[in-house]
Amino acid sequence: MSNDEGDDSRELGVEFGELEPELESHDYPTTTEELVDEYGDYELELSDETRTFSEVMEPYQEEMDQDFEDAEEVKQAVLNMVGSEAVGRQRYSDRGNEQSQDEQESI
Repeated sequence: MSNDEGDDSRELGVEFGELEPELESHDYPTTTEELVDEYGDYELELSDETRTFSEVMEPYQEEMDQDFEDAEEVKQAVLNMVGSEAVGRQRYSDRGNEQSQDEQESI
């Protein structure tokens, strides 16, 4: 797999990997239960850990009426459930610090 392909399945810190094309080709509308039964063992890579689709979707499994109209809704649900876990180091920026030494000392 080239770097371009790998980047295509990463969204906001979540690497969907092989799950993404499966979600795209799934028949919708569908329920959380159907999705978890079909794809629950697929792994999602976060910044510093790997979790299964089933683990991430667990709160949605408790809501029996949850339906998804398309793959984008499912991916958004995943992003909502992992939240800041996918981002990695919080409040970190690799951008240069533009404040002068005097400004930093006055903070």
